[in-house]
Amino acid sequence: MTLKHFLKSAILGLTLAGTRLGGCAQAQGPAPTEPHMQWWRDARFGMFIHWGPISVMGQEISWSRSPGPGGANPGGIPAATYDNLYKQFNPNKFDAKAIVALAKAAGMKYIVLTTKHHDGFCEWDSKLTDYKITNPMSPYQKDIVKHLADATHAAGLHWCVYYSQPDYHQPDFHVNQAAYDKYFHAQVHELLTNYGKVDLIWFDGLGGTAQDWDADHLFKEMRAVNPNIIINDRCGLPGDYYSPEQRIGVYDDQHPWETCMTIGGQWSYKPDDTYKSSLRCIQTLARCVGGDGNLLLNIGPQPDGAVDPTQADRLRAIAAWMKTRSASVTGTRGGPYKPTASYVSTRKGNMVYVHLLDWVGDTATLPAMPKHIVKSTLLGGGHAKVTQTADGVTISVPPGERDAADTVVALQLDGSAMDMPLILPAPKAPIATLSATNTFQNDKNYSAAMAYDEDGDDRWATDDGTKDVSLQADFAKPAMITGVAIKEALENRVQKFEIQYQAPGSSEWLTVATGTQIGPDYTTTFAPVDAKAFRLHILDATNGPTISEISFTTAK
Repeated sequence: MTLKHFLKSAILGLTLAGTRLGGCAQAQGPAPTEPHMQWWRDARFGMFIHWGPISVMGQEISWSRSPGPGGANPGGIPAATYDNLYKQFNPNKFDAKAIVALAKAAGMKYIVLTTKHHDGFCEWDSKLTDYKITNPMSPYQKDIVKHLADATHAAGLHWCVYYSQPDYHQPDFHVNQAAYDKYFHAQVHELLTNYGKVDLIWFDGLGGTAQDWDADHLFKEMRAVNPNIIINDRCGLPGDYYSPEQRIGVYDDQHPWETCMTIGGQWSYKPDDTYKSSLRCIQTLARCVGGDGNLLLNIGPQPDGAVDPTQADRLRAIAAWMKTRSASVTGTRGGPYKPTASYVSTRKGNMVYVHLLDWVGDTATLPAMPKHIVKSTLLGGGHAKVTQTADGVTISVPPGERDAADTVVALQLDGSAMDMPLILPAPKAPIATLSATNTFQNDKNYSAAMAYDEDGDDRWATDDGTKDVSLQADFAKPAMITGVAIKEALENRVQKFEIQYQAPGSSEWLTVATGTQIGPDYTTTFAPVDAKAFRLHILDATNGPTISEISFTTAK
């Protein structure tokens, strides 16, 4: 028996009142969708592509260039070297149709390409700069935006562009902002008028204000070209939706949102990167949709233009799952059940799709539903036994017929699922107090609870420069612990640590394990100890430590 289920009730008791799983309370179902947002809401799943000359070095796009404006961003690659990488960038294996086919098979309905990131390099034939893929000094000299836009349109998907307002290469940026704004507005106009219809533009303003980007004027210009264009929230104005990054958004069916997330550890291509498992990718999609949000899942093509084989494998695994379960994703809205660590739900018409992500025992029990279930089906084939009473809904699926990532049971109701109020999990009393001696900017989205919630897509994080810090669980009742598993979100920051416990009736911390680096999959076992509290005590780190998950093993 593992203690993850023991700790689950502690997390629910701490978070269901409105922290990570919070969001906007409402009496009825999802808010109406703005007409121009309907396709995006229905899509639920898109492909993000971060790519450029930096793939030659295998380091992070833009952040590895040193320095950035004002001497910031000491990424390690001198600007003179970084800015000339395009002369080595020859993606002769780039196949736009193949990339679009991967996206379409995976159930993705839109594609967002980084046409220009913070480094300023343009993936299209801009008439406003020579720092572009079609420069005569480039070995490739083909317009990547054109090829990918044409392939996306031909496949019937929605073509969208990412554009970074910050530009480390353009001399007017941060020097003559008015002149720079004219430059970047003109580049946006090129993208919106030269490559067919653009359904969405994804800005990345790094906290700049509307005044910084002359956003009021820019938005009017864009809407004059396409009145229905969708704009995100990173240009100093609210935009049409908000965009949590590298974490799953909270449940919110009143305001459109989209999580953007990498398959690997960084946005652009990295050789031998640490990749999320297929299970985690599928569950991340389910958790986003169950929270009434979209998932924009990122790939970073290799320097030669081919998709990294492991990233392609993850997309094919999602495609296999979606082949029989897309009805529970595409065209749905989140709810009526509020997401938990074990399940989420989606709805459409008179259907509710229950996504069972973590089985505890032979059955899954959900709170009572106000409408009658008239039929149940196990998507993907097999049999699901569903029992509805005044106290709740119980679902049983034979172990051999469950999907390892996400078992989806479709419930047909005797009326619309769309007007039902949000159904909260049954309240549970906290069985542990979770704490940390430091939390990044005191932000609840990075609190200690994030490391104990079975959700690998969020994390406990600490302030920059933190080196000595503890992450602690104080149990309401002592537990017999025999092992610990830890996943470091940003691996190899931790350089020295100890794992300790307190015995009942004692305030002394006793050490059961020590080590140097933790990495993505640290585990240790030891003779059973009777613990009233457990902690990870980090003694040294290269920068602020951040942990995605800790779980314990208990004696049987």
